[in-house]
Amino acid sequence: MINSYLPAYKSTIDFLYAQLPVFAKYGKDAIKPGLDNITALCNLLDNPQEKLKVIHVAGTNGKGSTSHMLAAALQQAGYKTGLYTSPHILDFGERIRVNGKTIDQQFVVDFVAQHYPSFQQFKPSFFEVTVAMALQYFSAVSCDIVVVECGLGGKLDSTNIVTPILSIITNVSYDHMDVLGNTLAAIASEKAGIIKQGIPVVIGEQHPETEQVFFRQAIQKQCNTFNAEAQWAMVKTQTTDQFQHLKAINLGSQTIYDITTDLVGDYQLRNIKTLLTATEVLCSLGYNIPIHTVIAALAHVQQLTGLRGRWDIIAKQPLVIADVAHNPAGIGLVIDQWKQLPAKQKHIVLGFVRDKDVATVLALMPTDHHYYFCNAATPRALPAAELATMATSIGLQGASHATVAHAVAAAMAAMQQDDALLITGSFFVVAEAIPSIP
Repeated sequence: MINSYLPAYKSTIDFLYAQLPVFAKYGKDAIKPGLDNITALCNLLDNPQEKLKVIHVAGTNGKGSTSHMLAAALQQAGYKTGLYTSPHILDFGERIRVNGKTIDQQFVVDFVAQHYPSFQQFKPSFFEVTVAMALQYFSAVSCDIVVVECGLGGKLDSTNIVTPILSIITNVSYDHMDVLGNTLAAIASEKAGIIKQGIPVVIGEQHPETEQVFFRQAIQKQCNTFNAEAQWAMVKTQTTDQFQHLKAINLGSQTIYDITTDLVGDYQLRNIKTLLTATEVLCSLGYNIPIHTVIAALAHVQQLTGLRGRWDIIAKQPLVIADVAHNPAGIGLVIDQWKQLPAKQKHIVLGFVRDKDVATVLALMPTDHHYYFCNAATPRALPAAELATMATSIGLQGASHATVAHAVAAAMAAMQQDDALLITGSFFVVAEAIPSIP
């Protein structure tokens, strides 16, 4: 990784944001439905996806954490591992990593300079270009294996150009209903689109409304299905500000393993079950990833992969936690853990994008906290004043702030040493908040 930005790198990223439709700015209007564009882009690049061993990860929540944990385990096992995720938090390069290091900035500059004129005939989206760039980079540096996180849905997502060695669907809950559908079965059907002919699939969480969708797709595609909840049980024994300690029980062999992980969100227990199941399947495919290696990787996932924004402890006195949860299911899990946290007074910096189920999320929020309502610097953001009006109407007390940085500053100024602050609601809010924490 280049330590200081090349001027040309920043200019190139700015150019991509200015020239291409970006989901972060425009929501579903930035989506190019279907795989025609990404197929054409990859054809121009001599189809790098066909030269890669890929694990494809989809799901409503947990797919980013699971992808990072899986990459960490593969790195720990000695494999040169590519990792593609989205969106980024602080820098574009976070989307494309090899063994935890962000994509070489000169590669980004050269890739856009060389191929963008040809790409123009397809009018690609920002996401389509970044997927093509990632696949080309992983091929160019000869990755042994690549973990690819799906962007949105599955069936029509640009990442679905890959033919993986393993597919993973972490879970299904309500999000992006304007694109994916209004029922869990409809959303599951979109995510089941990553299930390929004869390729094993791991299902992280089972649900009556989605189980049959996955079962039918697996039967049609003649592939083996592995349900993580049927194969592993997980119990938390202790949590500190740096680690949580777990007992993992293999339900088949009745073997118990002690696990320590630097990912301290309670919701990570579900993701770890998915990880353990996935690595067992990979071992059956000939990969050497023994469980002691997986356990070793879990102790330092953040160091190995650069993962941020998942129950991310930014400061300790006073305590500041940032989490990118942004839909009812994700924020519900975060708030459940947040309520258990001891603090003299609790504060929440909160902001959303417009296309989220904000009313449902607000109903989950505690009424005895101090709130700082804000909007990130993206056209999709729900204005802070509008959010404050919605929140006040159901008894959440706080003020609106013009920027995320102003909201964080107001919260920090109001806090005592024994207080705690949670920053949540959006990747974009967390991205703007982290640099503003003193």
